Amino acid sequence: MNDLALDHQAIIVGAGFGGIGAGIELKRQGISDLAILEREDDLGGTWHVNHYPGLAVDIASVTYSYSFEPNPNWTRLFAPGAELKKYAEHVADTYDLRRHMEFGVTVERAEWDDAGFWTVHTTDGASRTAQFLVTATGFLSQPYTPDFPGIESFAGDVIHTTAWQDGYDFAGRRAAVIGTGATAVQLIPEIAKSARHLTVFQRTPIWVVPKVDFPIPAPIRRLFGAVPATQRAARAINTSMLELLMVVGVLHYRQAKPGNRLAALLAKAHMRAQVRDANTRRQLTPAYDFGCKRPTFSNTYFPVFNQPDVDLETSSIVRVEADGIVVEGEKKIPVDTLVLATGFNLWDVNFPAFQVIGRDGRDLGKWWRDGRFQAYEGVAVPKFPNFLTLNSPYSYSGLSYFTTIEGQMRHIARLFGELRKRGADRFEVTEQANSAYLDKSTERLGDSVFYAGDCASSRSYYFNQHGEATLLRPQATLSTLREMENFPLDDYTYA
Repeated sequence: MNDLALDHQAIIVGAGFGGIGAGIELKRQGISDLAILEREDDLGGTWHVNHYPGLAVDIASVTYSYSFEPNPNWTRLFAPGAELKKYAEHVADTYDLRRHMEFGVTVERAEWDDAGFWTVHTTDGASRTAQFLVTATGFLSQPYTPDFPGIESFAGDVIHTTAWQDGYDFAGRRAAVIGTGATAVQLIPEIAKSARHLTVFQRTPIWVVPKVDFPIPAPIRRLFGAVPATQRAARAINTSMLELLMVVGVLHYRQAKPGNRLAALLAKAHMRAQVRDANTRRQLTPAYDFGCKRPTFSNTYFPVFNQPDVDLETSSIVRVEADGIVVEGEKKIPVDTLVLATGFNLWDVNFPAFQVIGRDGRDLGKWWRDGRFQAYEGVAVPKFPNFLTLNSPYSYSGLSYFTTIEGQMRHIARLFGELRKRGADRFEVTEQANSAYLDKSTERLGDSVFYAGDCASSRSYYFNQHGEATLLRPQATLSTLREMENFPLDDYTYA
């Protein structure tokens, strides 16, 4: 390996929070020659791409951040998106990562060479080599745009939430929002403030619980800055509450079904208090169990449906015409502006987000889709040497993405420490270790709401095209972190 003239020691694809975390850890492990390739024109991942009105984090800010880099300056308990973007910039600058980042670079494919390196090809026709490859392209990075019949004939404005037109004025417009996921829940109340008329097209209702949000007073922010232990305590309390919701209500559904039902009752009571019309409440009530689909927090979503200029439409869309949308029964709804809050395509194009070819010509995406989605400890795959996939099956831990990132950082630290100890240049997880992790994860998920509950009507992105819920790591946060820094070193081979 030492006689190979490579372009970089490591290439990280993605400059969101996952890529930033990987960059921090690799530099801690002595990997100084990094290239962080990002297809967008700046860092921040989802917090750079998304800037629609109402954007905010849906996990309390004290938890939605790196534990080793607390931010005492959050202005609200649930920080607005612009603050998350600013935080990403702060972390990248603090850990000297920006100089490693290249923007406007889209990776097309990556191929392993048995000589001991990866060749990464980009859409501009260039290529570069590296000893290690890390994919940090995010779970929600490939927008889904539905191909409704006739949509190309629509004469009005079409806006996808991931390509928002800043400053767009809905005043006097007959707007339509397609989708009622977490993004739509934040966006719909903002559009309803100014639109002449708003129609919300709902295919699947979402569980919505009260949002206990408030400005963080300046004295508290000063206290967090002066005495970091106080912010760590706030983080611990919030993390514990999320853990209770995730582990007990979702992962241990079979054993704690009453707790899950209690969460659903809370959401229903929240709706009943805010929506006056009984028929509208029925339409907004999910028919699937709480947790099958990621729930969200809002105090402003439900009241929108009391407004006389807002309609909830649950009939299926038949086609789009130049001036409106036709639903079942040939009912036509006039529309001037069409907003697509239609989410992301995880399982067809996001795992992975570009072609990755390992040993013996194994195509990662094809292998996953033809067989089963799997990744050892949510980071490594057999026949893919020196490769770490951060957004991978069975990797998402807890409800805060930072739990996942920091667990993976611990895994990287242990793995690269062993590489140095052995004087090795190459690692690869064994088939046996990967299969054992897959079996363990599958068994643990048997008690979850995904398999023990009723999720048939949820249309949840937690489920892949095989009907398996392979996104979440079915463990408590503390046990996940312990395993990530104590996995058996012999689960990998080294050379």
